[in-house]
Amino acid sequence: MKALPILGAALALLIPTAYAEELHVTLDGIQHDNGQVAVAVYSDPKTFRKDDQAFAAQKAKAEQGAVTLVFKDVPPGRYAVLAYHDENDNGEMDRRFGMIPTEGYGLSNNPKVMGPPSFEDSAFAITAGEPTRITLEMRY
Repeated sequence: MKALPILGAALALLIPTAYAEELHVTLDGIQHDNGQVAVAVYSDPKTFRKDDQAFAAQKAKAEQGAVTLVFKDVPPGRYAVLAYHDENDNGEMDRRFGMIPTEGYGLSNNPKVMGPPSFEDSAFAITAGEPTRITLEMRY
């Protein structure tokens, strides 16, 4: 009878990962390999574009062409992704007049934006079953 509680505990550990998926984010069209790229995944429209409130974030060395980052254990739901090419490696997206990006950036769904991008324009679904793969076209 001691095996039953151990088996139950083992199954409880497996259940959360059964519903978590991988998100593969490819940044396409990176112009050069200076600096790094930063990718943030948002799960809440209220926190979209707030760096410190992203569901998950990663950085990687910039490479001319394309870079893919993989986020593990992402629960099914609606998400939006914002990425930028931190060309001067200062840890933030540089902007002219505090609004217009002066470094490359990309958004999930690659929407055409005038003004600040919205969560809804970039939102996509992650469903259980297999990894989700998205490609962001970098704009400079």
